[in-house]
Amino acid sequence: MSAALEGVRIIPLEEKHIESYHRCLDAVARERKYIAFVEAPPLDSTRKYVMANVAAGALYFVAVDGVEIVGWCDVVPLKWEGFTHCGRLGMGVSKNYRRRGIGRNLMEVALREAEEAGFERVELGVFASNTAAIQLYETFGFVVEGVLKKARKLDGTYDDVLLMARFIGAT
Repeated sequence: MSAALEGVRIIPLEEKHIESYHRCLDAVARERKYIAFVEAPPLDSTRKYVMANVAAGALYFVAVDGVEIVGWCDVVPLKWEGFTHCGRLGMGVSKNYRRRGIGRNLMEVALREAEEAGFERVELGVFASNTAAIQLYETFGFVVEGVLKKARKLDGTYDDVLLMARFIGAT
């Protein structure tokens, strides 16, 4: 399973990718705009967290240029009884690879695989200031279900978090 875009392949994440994934996660986090982290957790923590999620049925896909991870999209199942039909989506793309369709390709693969894995609902949180991501999510059928007002205050600036979801498969 892979999709190509200008030499970038979309493939399932494997343990051998963790260091490169960690670098990509850290680079996006340090931009302080797009994800909740402002830096990636330590490499060992990231490895344990991701591999435990994969073992528990999470779907992790990465965009690879050569051997370097330049983006990711994951769907992590919710673990609580009554919520196991739901997954939480997270994604990011390295700065120099944005606006090339990589996020779209990652989403296509992740949502297709989420449906095949039996997820019925995929949800996410996105900063209201991240209009490009919101537009992408809307093209995939995500709708805003709520807003967490002033949920983040970083560097003296507030940002709302939009709670979005999409139903997939038989609902």
